[in-house]
Amino acid sequence: MKVVILAGGFGTRLSEYTKTIPKPMVRIKGKPLIYHIMKLYAKYGYKDFYIALGYKGDVIKKYFKKNSFNWNIKLIETGLKTMTGGRLKRLSKYLKNETFLMTYGDGISNINIKKLIQFHKKNKRKFTLTAVRPPARFGAIKIKGEIVTYFKEKSKLDEGWINGGYFVIEPEFLKYIKGDSTYLEKEPLEKVCRTKQLSAFKHHGFWQCVDTKRDLEKLKKNL
Repeated sequence: MKVVILAGGFGTRLSEYTKTIPKPMVRIKGKPLIYHIMKLYAKYGYKDFYIALGYKGDVIKKYFKKNSFNWNIKLIETGLKTMTGGRLKRLSKYLKNETFLMTYGDGISNINIKKLIQFHKKNKRKFTLTAVRPPARFGAIKIKGEIVTYFKEKSKLDEGWINGGYFVIEPEFLKYIKGDSTYLEKEPLEKVCRTKQLSAFKHHGFWQCVDTKRDLEKLKKNL
């Protein structure tokens, strides 16, 4: 099964790091984010990677040219301003008529890829996403007048489920993507949701996206 990684975004909320490199190349423990993501898939035997490049894609190309891995890696330019759905659409010719895996180049997890695929096959829907609980950020308080009457440090259980960015996708889904300007997370996913073709695999383990400097520092401590 092929693995698609979207690695072409600008990473503007992490601009202190992404002025010279794309976000998937930000380093955690001496290795870029994208390496840690690929290592997870390789652990489960999925080593056929198709990386959609965009912003500063040459940096990713140089990294894989300099470093050798026992993986099949195809680096594909998908445009500087192409949106997430558009990048996936541009890879259609490589994916052919096969079920494939997909993720973003900025989210680290210990998700069991084997169980994710088994879940997808069992449910027989066009698209399976991984649902995760976001890391808790704020404590909750109640105030009466000037007195705090309730205080509780917020936990993950107080948060709802969100899209964790690890997907299993049937090739039929690609027809919902119109072109370069299509966001994967908008019309295409909303459509499969309306037609009840979207499944959620609940992951209770480690997950951390890297959108901000705060996210990055947290990941460095916990990985």
